[in-house]
Amino acid sequence: MRKGLCFLYIIVLLMSLSKAVAHTAEPNESAEFVPEWAKHAIWYQIFPERFRNGDPSNDPTMASIAGADPAEPATSWRVHPWGSDWYERLDYEQQNGEPELWKHMLRRRYGGDLQGIIDQLDYLQQLGINAIYLNPVFQAPSLHKYDSSSLHHIDPYFGPDPQGDLALIATEDPLKPQNWVWTAADKLALKLISEAHAKGIRIIFDGVFNHMGITNFAFVDLKKRQQASPFKDWFDVISFDDAKAGTSFEYKGWFGVQSLPEFKEDESGLVSGPRDYVFAATQRWMNPMGKGKEFGIDGWRLDVAFCIAHPFWKDWRKLVKSLNPQAYLTAEIVETPKNVLPYLLGDEFDGEMNYNFAFAVAEFLFNQPETAITATEFDKKLAYLRNIYPKGVPYVVQNLFDSHDSNRLASHIVNQGKTNFRDWPNYHLQSQVSQNPNYLVRKPNEQERQLQKLFVLLQMTYVGAPMIYYGDEVGMWGANDPGNRKPMLWSDIKYQDEQYMPDGSKRPADKVAADKTLLTHYQQLIAIRQASSALRIGSYQTLLADDDSEIFAFARQHNDETVWVLLNKTQQVKTVTLPAGTWQQAQSLLNSDVSQVNNGKFRIELQPRSGEILNLSSGQ
Repeated sequence: MRKGLCFLYIIVLLMSLSKAVAHTAEPNESAEFVPEWAKHAIWYQIFPERFRNGDPSNDPTMASIAGADPAEPATSWRVHPWGSDWYERLDYEQQNGEPELWKHMLRRRYGGDLQGIIDQLDYLQQLGINAIYLNPVFQAPSLHKYDSSSLHHIDPYFGPDPQGDLALIATEDPLKPQNWVWTAADKLALKLISEAHAKGIRIIFDGVFNHMGITNFAFVDLKKRQQASPFKDWFDVISFDDAKAGTSFEYKGWFGVQSLPEFKEDESGLVSGPRDYVFAATQRWMNPMGKGKEFGIDGWRLDVAFCIAHPFWKDWRKLVKSLNPQAYLTAEIVETPKNVLPYLLGDEFDGEMNYNFAFAVAEFLFNQPETAITATEFDKKLAYLRNIYPKGVPYVVQNLFDSHDSNRLASHIVNQGKTNFRDWPNYHLQSQVSQNPNYLVRKPNEQERQLQKLFVLLQMTYVGAPMIYYGDEVGMWGANDPGNRKPMLWSDIKYQDEQYMPDGSKRPADKVAADKTLLTHYQQLIAIRQASSALRIGSYQTLLADDDSEIFAFARQHNDETVWVLLNKTQQVKTVTLPAGTWQQAQSLLNSDVSQVNNGKFRIELQPRSGEILNLSSGQ
């Protein structure tokens, strides 16, 4: 493994679930176990280093990235300009003389921090967001921070006093949680939580409990003191330095990645040392300073959850729910629903990052004709996902399309048909410019944007909690890692046109700026969902799955509210006829148009690559 985290998920998911312990429990059909608030969540995923630089005084330094991948130190380095052309190699990067683009990309730091998130909570509130998933914020040298140095401290360079925090951290004994200090960055994280809560926004942290980075306190001590280290049983050590035996220090890295030493496990999951540490860190962030759950995070997203045995997650869930019974636990398990099910039976996780929803949507809306599925097949795939999980779970899964581990929604549409999203390992390769020179890095055109808008209409009306990857709402585009981690588009920052190709050549320039029309579309659809109990928690019924017209329509109903959703993925205007039953009129929630009953039927015209949301009324 030599290219950071670019290929980790390919390796992991080829070997997926190889470590999972068999789980035979049956779902509890008598009662729901999911947090009620999670059914009403509109999620927004933030990659902190690339969201907003709210405090330039804490910007990273060359010294702060030591220990991150790539291991070779740069000879020239500086904080990268926020508005620069993504694929242009700036002067300091050229001075390093390395031909590999990935090394330049992984060394870049733009200065995103917690203050930047705090400053933009109003923006998120205006968008309609009420739940945030933060990619890792714990101390780590990399831009992605899945190589943590600590799980009980926020990265000092995300806070207001990096040097002061580092000095303070150096005074503590990490084996004594009762004496852990609270750094300025830690306290700023608590401020973020408090201010988000005041705006009705919940926050979950990314929990990476399977492995840490080579700069973590336990591994550093182990490498230095070897068998004399109090952490000698924390990691899966193959051999120690021993001149007599002729052995050197070797250890197991996560799926062979040496920069990510893996915690030692047995049949019950993490062994006692790292297990106790993870439990202590969990309690720290859910009940900070002993003040109570209202001051802590609202749950966790668990990275590569399948890499830790089921018994650990069962015990850990008990701890989490004892700290906050309404905490939300969501897992990253990119697998078939059948293989995900054992984690969602009520004694481990509440939901998952619902990639299977994304796969089905891609196959219906975005795939080329030769690989696309019909409306009937789409209906069957969605029904399977709704019905396989215990009661309540389908309403709290995070219905995403893209994330930090895929190309962006807009670029997926631009490159539609080149590979099937569901074919995860091959998809990863084909959606990375380092592996696929034919990948299109251009901005989406108007027709492609229309398809994105159609997806958002479905996402905001379907069963499950929608999740937006930062910047999708303002039109960001990009290939898979690292292209999906561009700096966020803000109206007060001037951006250079994108005119460079990954190989350094030039192409027709694309203007880079926030798409305000698209933003308004997201805001409108989020507001429609927030105002409708039927769309958040209502029942589901398919109204039409027409393979010939390629029209898909469904109904959501709760109490006296009934909403119809119609989708036209084609490039032609379509007229849909649906029986009115006892309904007298159908009012559009998008534009206030009203459809009246004619001969016992509704006739609804759908524009190309567009949809409709109708509120049904008896007219009484």
